[in-house]
Amino acid sequence: MKITSVGVVGGGAWGTALAQTMALAGHVVSLWAYETETVREINDHRQNRVFLPGVEINESVTATGKLADVAACDVILLVPPAQHLRRIAGELASQIPERKPVVVCAKGIEQATGKLMGAVAHEALPQAAHAVLSGPSFAADVARGLPAAVTLASRDETLGRQLAEALGYRNFRIYWSSDTTGVELGGSVKNVLAIAAGIVEGKELGASAHAALVTRGFAELRRLGEALGAQPETLMGLSGLGDLVLTCSSPQSRNMSLGRALGQGRSMADIMGERRAVTEGVFTSEAVARIGKERAIELPICTAVHAIVTEKLSVTDAIEGLLSRPQRAEG
Repeated sequence: MKITSVGVVGGGAWGTALAQTMALAGHVVSLWAYETETVREINDHRQNRVFLPGVEINESVTATGKLADVAACDVILLVPPAQHLRRIAGELASQIPERKPVVVCAKGIEQATGKLMGAVAHEALPQAAHAVLSGPSFAADVARGLPAAVTLASRDETLGRQLAEALGYRNFRIYWSSDTTGVELGGSVKNVLAIAAGIVEGKELGASAHAALVTRGFAELRRLGEALGAQPETLMGLSGLGDLVLTCSSPQSRNMSLGRALGQGRSMADIMGERRAVTEGVFTSEAVARIGKERAIELPICTAVHAIVTEKLSVTDAIEGLLSRPQRAEG
């Protein structure tokens, strides 16, 4: 597959980082951003100070407010906030020809339907050739060209391999898979668990509690993955365990920093009022909790996070509820 131009939909931190990465990989990049000030700042000053400060954006990246500019590229990366993906993909639909490669890079579950982003993209762009990309990667690291490794999955294995080879480069290693469900679940659920990990840190519960939280959280991801048809080895890989470890280990994660603020006693309204960037774990927690209830999957940590962010439970009561659960075998 010969790719010379890449269109990126979404001018947030991750979209900007991927645009920068595609430029470093040798492609000409068109980056669509919703905010006119972001488009202007990238084109005039090679900066995106609101969403990705401190990064000099490559000259091969041109920002635009026209989706048609992105649609004309050889491959499209969809990186809007997860809850807006359906609408934006729908606006693209009339401009996408048959078998145009579209890679979903947004991480989350649609709150209204409980569907993964790949399924949403399939419904909005049925004519496209679909893939998903996820893995342990902070936007600031990737944009600066620091080494990272992610997974690209497509049910069309030939397409997946071709896209991985075309879009990756030395410092952005892309492994390929056919397990789109596993790759997407890992990238979505880890955001919910990162809020929980941040709460542990904010409450100063210690490193032992953090390790227990991440491990038992991974057990919830495995149970959910099994119910939805994900492959266990995918969840043990970059897009599952790898992304979980990264996101639960650093306040650089928006989800973990939100959890830490909650653990320190701040309210959701105060925290969210300070943020322009979307914290996907808040929305995903509702979808995950609902799926768990409907399918009778035991997800106590994810359910507790949803109760906290919707202010149905205090942080203290949620922790007490988790610690008071009956003893059980680990398996």
